[in-house]
Amino acid sequence: MGSELLPLLGLCKRAGMMEVGEEPVEAATRAKDARVLLLASDAADNTVRRVRHFAEAGQCLWLRIPFTKEELGHATGRTSCAILAVTDIGFAANIVHRLAQEDPARYDEAAARLDLKAKRAAERKAEMRVHEKNIRRGRAKKKPASSVEPELLPQQRKAPDSRRQTGRPAGGRSAGSSRFPREGRSGQRRADPYAHSLPVKKGKGSPRKKPGSTR
Repeated sequence: MGSELLPLLGLCKRAGMMEVGEEPVEAATRAKDARVLLLASDAADNTVRRVRHFAEAGQCLWLRIPFTKEELGHATGRTSCAILAVTDIGFAANIVHRLAQEDPARYDEAAARLDLKAKRAAERKAEMRVHEKNIRRGRAKKKPASSVEPELLPQQRKAPDSRRQTGRPAGGRSAGSSRFPREGRSGQRRADPYAHSLPVKKGKGSPRKKPGSTR
């Protein structure tokens, strides 16, 4: 089993989908990025308690695997390593399946749980791809426009504009007409209605009546 699983661990580390060491593993679990935690077979009891705490905080699985700290360190480019965190669900499911092939009683349940998580993750990715594809193609859902105009209620109907029918502005007078036209229809000039009024001096107001005037 070591000849198959240890190279897979090294490949996962080179792909950037694995955290090695206590502090990086803790950061990955706090960020909810860890999918499974792997613990060396000869790890100390304090390390076991910390891994259990990390798994509870990150809501992920943790497994003790049949490899020593030296073997795990050699596979991941370290001299020694007690804790590993796999951050990719595909790699995590593959690694646990390899473990379940050698020890089904110990790892089958964990493999089934990771299979379920991997299936849900694949479904979410597929839905996201379809959604992005629809956005690129402009297939956003829109309500179809009705080809039939809705019937207006009586209070919504507008009264006909008399200016559009007669070509004259409202009020019956044509454009350019004034209230007091200078000439009538016969061409005669109208009398000035202010012809007999007294002149008003500028700035003095209305003129005063002279004494003895009858006006």
